[in-house]
Amino acid sequence: MIELKNIEKVYNQGTPREVRALKNISLSIERGEIFGVIGLSGAGKSTLIRHINMLERPSSGQVIVDGMDLTAMSESQLREARRHIGMIFQSFNLLSSATVSDNIAFPLKLEGKMSDDEIKARVAELLALVGLEDKAQMYPAQLSGGQKQRVGIARALANNPKILLCDEATSALDPKTTMSILKLLLELRDKLNLTIVIITHQMEVIKECCDRVAVIDGGVISEMGSTLDLFTDPKEALTKRLVSAAVRRGLPELLRHTEIVPEYTDGAKAVIELLFLGPKADAPVIVEVAMQCKVKISMLGGSIDHIKNEPFGLMVVEVGGSRDEIKHAIEELQARVHKVEILGYDQRKQLADF
Repeated sequence: MIELKNIEKVYNQGTPREVRALKNISLSIERGEIFGVIGLSGAGKSTLIRHINMLERPSSGQVIVDGMDLTAMSESQLREARRHIGMIFQSFNLLSSATVSDNIAFPLKLEGKMSDDEIKARVAELLALVGLEDKAQMYPAQLSGGQKQRVGIARALANNPKILLCDEATSALDPKTTMSILKLLLELRDKLNLTIVIITHQMEVIKECCDRVAVIDGGVISEMGSTLDLFTDPKEALTKRLVSAAVRRGLPELLRHTEIVPEYTDGAKAVIELLFLGPKADAPVIVEVAMQCKVKISMLGGSIDHIKNEPFGLMVVEVGGSRDEIKHAIEELQARVHKVEILGYDQRKQLADF
């Protein structure tokens, strides 16, 4: 549905103040997909999304949407193409002196192709779609942040777009309201067969609703893949930092300043991170392995979360026993969970002392 080919964006090109905001960006987004772009402030996220509807023209490269090369279009052709691309914003961008109905009707009146009765019927339909039927005659100042964003979504959907762009659409909202907006976006994607692109710095947003995600860092895509893959096996340092903000992983604070050696020595205990996915996330793996391998397993930390609807568990354990018993236990764990990572061997004699 969306293809960016070798996109470069340079501001103040050829001057001493030249800034390369995007550097050779290439990515493809499938029809019906919810695609996330995440990165720190100033990484180029908003610049990237504004290229999809050509609010920003690339210095070089191509933007292809639904088979059409937007970079080769005239301004009049672009205006027509943009009818199929809706956009919602962090700050809502509503007309403060207009009612909810008039805000939603605004793009329809601007286009001038529908009668007043047709516009009224379309606005009623959109209000029902976002659950604001009783707010039609209210003004933005009378609405909560979540309600304002629902108005913004309804307005973005007025012209029946195929694509919905969300530029930090939840960063001004509290966590509960954010979840309600993400749930709405998932419902709209399925009901209207939308392709949705979400720009965010919140890993929780990515975790809740995105099918795939690209991590942008300094104008470059540093990592890209399925949301599940990025959470379970992040490769780049920035991705690991972002994931850790949403899912705690690695050594617990208890062991931060303890000597963890890479090889087993007599009396040491193996410190292991276990990653569980799907049905295995709540299986009694620890108990079964401890009994079968005759080892002592202490749970040092962990959590069970969900990536979209997929259970995702992380646990750090300490396994005590002889070298052979620990080796056997690790082999059993590898057969039963998604991933086992040996963090090292703890040489302390008694964990209970701490």
